[in-house]
Amino acid sequence: MPHPARDTVTLHDVAAAAGVSLATASRVLGASSRTVAPEFRERVLAAAGRLRYTADASARAMRRVSDSLALVADDVTTPSMAIVVSAMERAASTAGAFVTVSATHGDPGRQLETIRRVRALRPRALVLTSGRVDADAVAGGLLAELRAYEHDGGRVVVVGDTDLPFHSVGFDNRGAAARLGRYVAEAGHRRVVIIAGAHGEAAPDARTAGLVEGLRAGGIAESAVRIVHCPVSREGGYEVAHRLAAEGLRRIDAVLAVNDLIAVGALRALREAGVAVPDDVSLTGFDDIGPAVNVTPRLTTMALPLAYAGTEAIRLALGEPGAVTHVIVEGRLVVRDSTRERAVVVR
Repeated sequence: MPHPARDTVTLHDVAAAAGVSLATASRVLGASSRTVAPEFRERVLAAAGRLRYTADASARAMRRVSDSLALVADDVTTPSMAIVVSAMERAASTAGAFVTVSATHGDPGRQLETIRRVRALRPRALVLTSGRVDADAVAGGLLAELRAYEHDGGRVVVVGDTDLPFHSVGFDNRGAAARLGRYVAEAGHRRVVIIAGAHGEAAPDARTAGLVEGLRAGGIAESAVRIVHCPVSREGGYEVAHRLAAEGLRRIDAVLAVNDLIAVGALRALREAGVAVPDDVSLTGFDDIGPAVNVTPRLTTMALPLAYAGTEAIRLALGEPGAVTHVIVEGRLVVRDSTRERAVVVR
């Protein structure tokens, strides 16, 4: 087969022929000071020779941006996302890369438009974080845009629940919540309110379903479980708990929030209403962010390895070519001061 003409061969062609990432080919052929394994270096040089590749100004320009990683997130202001992003930035910095961040507020149309804009900057990899990312989002436009980016030599990693055919790091929200629900049931609680966050959001919905599953497995009748929705925020948790306290809590002995922010807001409202946690009502959160241990009483919660998820996302983004990898991280129950065991009344 004849070789392509010299001026038509791109760095992407060389990377594909050598079976390495675009960044690796760029380091080898761009005289980078960063170390490349001898095996990969030899493959890149051999491929460049076969294709008669010559670096030009455009390739040098691409090298100048090839170490950027673009993070497209629903919201970067929440404490849990701050932990993920911080871990990403540390991992990227250690590898000699840097992270740019864009927020889409969970709007699929805005998400698609942001990815299109980011592609024009030619980042080395794109990390998309969202509660749920579907292949048919925006009439399939999101998948098409990400495939085009990957075809151009980029790497896509999704952090969150997804059916997209790219590397991903997901959370076992439902399974972790089921373990928390079962713990609450087995601790003797029989009348439970779940503050479920916003209805229709993937992570809160999965956690709510898991909590109900765990409570039922622990012996609580589904009719004894009340589900209340609210914004996923301190204010949302405060408003729900304020209403519950106003109604009277004689028929409630545990309040389970789908994240720690909601639980912290609920704790404040309960305290203002003179409701003692955990003596009158047990309270749990989810995530194990900083506020969970900076309130009194400290929150019982389901800890998610958020920093690990961020680090794994960068590892996948910077890794050598290979099979698509799906990483699922599990939660760990952390029992603190906001829950206590209750005697089960046998009627």
